[in-house]
Amino acid sequence: MAMASTLVQPLYCSTPAFQSALTRSPAAPSTSSKLTSWNVKRTSAFFGDSFYTRFAFRGAVKWRVAEERSMRRKAVGVVQAKRMESSADVATRAPDFQLVEPLTGDTWELEDFEAFPALLVMFICNHCPFVIHLKKDLVKLANSYQPRGLQIVAISSNSVVTHPQDGPEFMAEDAKTLRYPFPYLYDETQEVAKAYGAVCTPEFFLYKKEGPRPFELVYHGQYDDSRPGNDIPVTGRDIREAIECVLSGRRISFPQRPSIGCSIKWAPGSNT
Repeated sequence: MAMASTLVQPLYCSTPAFQSALTRSPAAPSTSSKLTSWNVKRTSAFFGDSFYTRFAFRGAVKWRVAEERSMRRKAVGVVQAKRMESSADVATRAPDFQLVEPLTGDTWELEDFEAFPALLVMFICNHCPFVIHLKKDLVKLANSYQPRGLQIVAISSNSVVTHPQDGPEFMAEDAKTLRYPFPYLYDETQEVAKAYGAVCTPEFFLYKKEGPRPFELVYHGQYDDSRPGNDIPVTGRDIREAIECVLSGRRISFPQRPSIGCSIKWAPGSNT
């Protein structure tokens, strides 16, 4: 993320469909058990100051802590907004992937989520202030909707050559500290980001699944109107409304405003 003093330069993540909107304005838990049923049972218990949520998938119990250190950094102002074209259009299919989860060493692929009616693919990273601004609410979002059938996968595609703080070792530390209730995967070659048409962090791709049909993109837009430094509370309003539509079988009819954040840090010489 380009920084000038304390001023942050964001990136608009958009598709051609968004152009009108733009012109108008202890040890970590494992996620190794693959998810094969969304009939999830939840039990909760309090241990000290931590709130633990237990998910049972085919007899495997996953413990996730819905707490986070205070990691927000204030961005004093936005000095310039950039617009980037993304190749992801609504109704396109989700590209396949096979990526490693640094926290557990497990490999995840798209077919691991085939049994679920909805999948949210998030391109995030460790260092970007726009991602840090949302991290606590991402955990809340997952805890709200995963029991209802949504599955979430987070992917970091940033080059460790230019941004070593986004490398797998630090990804695992981030996932452990924040107790992400979803896999946080490393896209070392950056091919998955290119396949999805991702250009910034955070960037959100919501897919629906109907029976044997492939995952179909239904929402590619912002999390909500909150930004670092604009004093608007983080609610996830836009993404939550989209998820509600998918899980209830309704069409998404509200405007899909592009996400704003830091550009994906492409490897030097990648011609991207």
